[in-house]
Amino acid sequence: MRLRADIWVAAYIRRCAVEGAYAVLRRRGAAEAGAIFVKLDRLDGRAALYAPAPQSELAESAERGVERLWRRAHKEEWIEPGEAERRLQREIGFDPDLWIIEVEDREGLPRLDLAAD
Repeated sequence: MRLRADIWVAAYIRRCAVEGAYAVLRRRGAAEAGAIFVKLDRLDGRAALYAPAPQSELAESAERGVERLWRRAHKEEWIEPGEAERRLQREIGFDPDLWIIEVEDREGLPRLDLAAD
């Protein structure tokens, strides 16, 4: 059974706070199963946007106890924050029930389980 999106989001925001990063919920989505996007801002003109990885990649990780996997939503390592915002607006147009978490961390640590490239 998969953890509800609202519970996962609350736990992730708390984890960021404990580890010294500032995280805020920018958009509340569907509590049970809304897609979650994480915008990571390094506060130096660089950002990254993380989106849920395809379900096919999650099957392999479930055996290791990983419930959610993430991928960068862009090819470059870092993009401008404005580009991340434009991508989020496109995603909202496609799925209005999504969640958006914004994390500010000068070290650029996503604190997410990332899918292999």
